Amino acid sequence: MALVTCDFFSDVLGLSTTMTVVLPQRTHSQIGMEGTERAGATPTLYLLHGLSDDATTWARRTSIERYATELGIAVVMPQVAKSFYSDEVYGDPYWTFLTEELPVLARSFFHLSDRREDTFVAGLSMGGYGAFQWALRKPEQIAAAASLSGALDVASLHEAVLERGEGFEVLRKVYGDTSVRGTDSDLLHLLSTVDPATLPALYQMCGTEDFLLQSNLDFRDTAARHGVPVTVDLRPGDHSWGLWDTTVQDVLAWLPLR
Repeated sequence: MALVTCDFFSDVLGLSTTMTVVLPQRTHSQIGMEGTERAGATPTLYLLHGLSDDATTWARRTSIERYATELGIAVVMPQVAKSFYSDEVYGDPYWTFLTEELPVLARSFFHLSDRREDTFVAGLSMGGYGAFQWALRKPEQIAAAASLSGALDVASLHEAVLERGEGFEVLRKVYGDTSVRGTDSDLLHLLSTVDPATLPALYQMCGTEDFLLQSNLDFRDTAARHGVPVTVDLRPGDHSWGLWDTTVQDVLAWLPLR
């Protein structure tokens, strides 16, 4: 595999930013790994970071490069600050960047497939929210989405800040001072509006000791009420990289690669 740090300018954000990219490479003499490369344009996993992280974190804290090499897929890891992958009320339009500009730029820089069936997204915590938001709001772009310990009930987290001053104060910057419940930023609301037949495959993992467990249970139960299929994986663990390093391997094995 090739590990690329790609610094580029975003017209949507109006600033220079970065992404870390894993690209497949066929190798024959590399000790400990045998690279795989597919014919044609490369299937791509957009792998999203959490609130305190950046474009390098997945590569630094897991063996994602090693895991992806056996599958011959590319992994694109963008940087979005603390935006919750949203068009911020007091900040930058990271939702537009993620879903409109980033795939076009990544495909112009690298030989990546533009087919829905070759395009996947996954993320942890804030990135799990971003992955499922992409899947529910723009299902025509994504074949499968995975959330690991996702912050899936953003409406409740935001209301806790507005009403009690508790939790992630950054949500006030992202969403402003008006509740997002019932809007496109509210995943539980989106589950009531989507056509399940049009959705990508969904995989939801959360540790049973995670502080976001209740949000995940609420998402699971709401999806079931609205007939939205979700592969649910609840396992022992908390909000930590040991769990995510293990689980991202399960996500890669679950992806519907052609």
